[in-house]
Amino acid sequence: MKILLTGAAGFIGSSTALRLLARGDEVVGLDNLNDYYSVQLKLDRLARLQGQPGFRFVKLDVADRVGMEKLFAEERFDRVIHLAAQAGVRYSLQNPHAYVDSNIVGFMNVLEGCRHSQVQHLVYASSSSVYGGNTRMPFSEHDSVDHPVSMYAATKKANELMAHTYSHLFGLPTTGLRFFTVYGPWGRPDMALFLFTKAILEDRPIDVFNHGQMRRDFTYVDDIVEGVIRVLDRVATADPAYQADTPDPGTSNGPFRVFNIGNHDPVPLLDFIGCIEDALGRKAQKNLLPLQDGDVPATYANVDALTAWTGFKPATDIRTGIERFVDWYRGYYGV
Repeated sequence: MKILLTGAAGFIGSSTALRLLARGDEVVGLDNLNDYYSVQLKLDRLARLQGQPGFRFVKLDVADRVGMEKLFAEERFDRVIHLAAQAGVRYSLQNPHAYVDSNIVGFMNVLEGCRHSQVQHLVYASSSSVYGGNTRMPFSEHDSVDHPVSMYAATKKANELMAHTYSHLFGLPTTGLRFFTVYGPWGRPDMALFLFTKAILEDRPIDVFNHGQMRRDFTYVDDIVEGVIRVLDRVATADPAYQADTPDPGTSNGPFRVFNIGNHDPVPLLDFIGCIEDALGRKAQKNLLPLQDGDVPATYANVDALTAWTGFKPATDIRTGIERFVDWYRGYYGV
């Protein structure tokens, strides 16, 4: 298949591209290479893809309406994996416009491109952040997600609503994946695992929010990639059991689906830190701090729907995943 993959220089995007190329797909990788974090890291991720048969890179911002229209018109993609986004919960508190430009305007351009070029299936990244203030665990796609607690979460919920509209109006098959705290080699420098590892190796204290009373459903990147590709290969369809008088938020009477993708095994933050300490052979100095605005105390994915749809559920244990990250980090930075 000929696949457009947005966010190709990103953490998840670059790993997804590698898997698609390995199985023989043609991949057009798009990224704007912004400086939200190290551009060099993004370029180094791209270097793993450049020169591989079937891969081409396009430097373009998804918010560039004219550029996106031209790309879709010229390329005629079979399917689209949309991972490009302005990420980060805390950054959205200070820079909300960046999230509207990338996550709302950019997604609109992707939807329009898919609609007008008859794309067979759009798979896009949502986030566990959409669950916001929900406290019923584990989080289920069948639950309401109407109370986001960050602008980032609000834009991801908006993406799901926009996708549903296009599935309903134009019959565009769309599948949203709510990622739960993705980690692993080539990860983002603004994420806890990266920040903690760097600080511990530099003998600096780490900031531990909510006084360590946090639980996260950490999901290893290879499991995320497997889920993305399995979902890509099963085109979204209408749910024959959908009832308009008791609507299920995760399905529709149009070709629309939303799935959680998480390790379905929440890990206490202090245990997570303990695994990093073990992998590094060093102890962390901890600054215990209150819960931050926009953050939530716990995440926990119910993945029954994903498993029923694809036959897959993530299963990489946290200790193995952290060891792989630390091995990559030491090798990449020579420490």
